Amino acid sequence: MEGLLDHSLRDVLTRVGGVELCVSEFIRVTDQLLPARVFTRIVPELLAGGRTAAGVPVRAQLLGSDPVCLAENAARLAELSPAGIDLNFGCPAPTVNRHRGGAVLLDEPELVHAIVAAVRRAVPAGVPVTAKMRLGHLDASRMLECAHAIADGGAAELVVHARTKAEGYRPPAHWHRIAEIRAALALPVVANGEVWTVHDARRCLAESGCDALMLGRGMVADPGLARAIRGEPAPDWDALLPELRRFWASVGARVEPRHRAGRLKQWLGLMRRRFPEAGDAFARIRETNDARRVEALMFGEPAPAAADAVAA
Repeated sequence: MEGLLDHSLRDVLTRVGGVELCVSEFIRVTDQLLPARVFTRIVPELLAGGRTAAGVPVRAQLLGSDPVCLAENAARLAELSPAGIDLNFGCPAPTVNRHRGGAVLLDEPELVHAIVAAVRRAVPAGVPVTAKMRLGHLDASRMLECAHAIADGGAAELVVHARTKAEGYRPPAHWHRIAEIRAALALPVVANGEVWTVHDARRCLAESGCDALMLGRGMVADPGLARAIRGEPAPDWDALLPELRRFWASVGARVEPRHRAGRLKQWLGLMRRRFPEAGDAFARIRETNDARRVEALMFGEPAPAAADAVAA
């Protein structure tokens, strides 16, 4: 969820509650050892013990195809004490895939294994190394090969998005295929993909046989989804409005003015699936990119300063 589910939104969603663990947006690794400031810019939680303000651990995710370079960067990242290091074998973005990253690597299980093994060797034993994959690149024919490659490389956990790269985000997600992977591996497997509601969550767990879920777009659309899945009261729109203001203040502190409105529109655009009020808010601000105007139309008064929002 590059470009949307970043530190600002992780902060808000974990404050709402129900989340045990977060994985950051990917950090792209190509042909160089990245300075520590790159890791802390993308994952500011590294400066706070690897946790969000609500105390939820954050694993930092790496994306790339060079085992040696990934291992070197993982070793430097481990020095910053993340809650773990995750490896991305699931991104379907064409730009990423053209540069030999993400789900396209599922055509090369030997390389997948080499990456996981190299990273596992490079970081201290106490730092979990995990991975996320899809069912395959163009099809699922090498699904189990890739899953075994990840497990045999030393991963502690595997998240499976139940679609191939070619299927993108088109429904349905094939949760029953995750059950095949779970039956073949000894390590914990987490189900992911097309979970928008409590009913979806229950079906996904039943069909996949998994004990845990990773929520992506579903939780962005409905920030109370994790709580609802747990059987806890979920916030309504009025209860979420202060969190929207908190998000806006954080974006204002980190994002250039010309991009701030777009970030809020992205979030509201997904929230329209769950909240009619989000559709109304989106309609009010869709024609403007002026941050002051957006703030007035959304909140009627200036949002709190980012420092105040974080300290609250």
